[in-house]
Amino acid sequence: MATPASLPAPAPALPGWVLPTGLVLALLAGGGAWTSWQTQQRVHSLEMELVKRQQDSGEQSAEARVLARQSDEIARDAAAKVALMEARVSEVALQRGQIDDLLQSLSRSRDENAVSDIDSAVRLAIQQSTLTGSAEPLMVALRSADERLARISQPRLEPLRRAIARDMDRVRSVAVPDIGSLLIKLDETVRLADELPLVSQAATTGRAAAQQARAVQAAARASAAQGGAASAAWPQWLQDWSRPVELVWSEITGLLRVTRIDHPEAMLLSPDQGFFLRENLKLRLLNARLSLLSRQPEAAVADLQACQRMLSTYFDMSARRTQIAADMLRQVSSQSRLVGIPRPDDTLAATTAALAGR
Repeated sequence: MATPASLPAPAPALPGWVLPTGLVLALLAGGGAWTSWQTQQRVHSLEMELVKRQQDSGEQSAEARVLARQSDEIARDAAAKVALMEARVSEVALQRGQIDDLLQSLSRSRDENAVSDIDSAVRLAIQQSTLTGSAEPLMVALRSADERLARISQPRLEPLRRAIARDMDRVRSVAVPDIGSLLIKLDETVRLADELPLVSQAATTGRAAAQQARAVQAAARASAAQGGAASAAWPQWLQDWSRPVELVWSEITGLLRVTRIDHPEAMLLSPDQGFFLRENLKLRLLNARLSLLSRQPEAAVADLQACQRMLSTYFDMSARRTQIAADMLRQVSSQSRLVGIPRPDDTLAATTAALAGR
């Protein structure tokens, strides 16, 4: 048992305010701990949200990078396609330009071929007109060329059409001799050359005709005398005496005949010389014919004048056939001097200019 001296002394009593204060501090400490726990929980949730959002943003960033990469690839593909399209467009434009040039070249070539054909046709028509002596081939060629140019209807060929129109008017306005009719007249004159009477033959023929006329007259008078003798009983001795007298008188008058002759050499032609004279006349006429065919009117006129002098000198101009031959020679001589076929110089110059590209 313990002594009173060993027992602890009793604790002093605490003031009354300590307990409430402790309670208050405990409440405050609990509220702070709760608040701290709430704050920590909130911060943790925020951290979780931030982590989640960071993950989402990372995924979105990755998706954005993927999309950006895809967009870059698409942009590169689009740029390549655009470049390809541009290349194709430029190629198409080049091809179109080449096609336009080809079409223009073909059109120009067609026009040049047409102009070349027209030039050849006109030159051929000039040769045909020169050979035939007719303006119809040239007119046909010019008219055909005008119709062809009208079908083509190219503005740059209008000067050629105007030149063709001028040449057509010129060809229509000039007088062109009809060589065919002139040759027919010359052939007819050649045919008549063997039938034309010479001056010497005309004198002999006239004398024979006069004798025949006198014989006819004597016969008529004899028949009249016979009829009169039957009616009036003329003496027979009168008729017997008159017949020999008339015969003698006709012979005497036939020996001498007065005729005016302007060219004495015409009466000195023998029958053989008359044959050669006719042949020379034919040769002159044939030379004139050849000169007309070769378009030498001066030579033809010279030969025709020589033939006219031969007719007037050696042939009987009072005969009908000689007059017909002389008249045909005058017609041929006058018509062969007419203006020839004009050359279409305007058309030829226009075709040359069109082929040269002016």
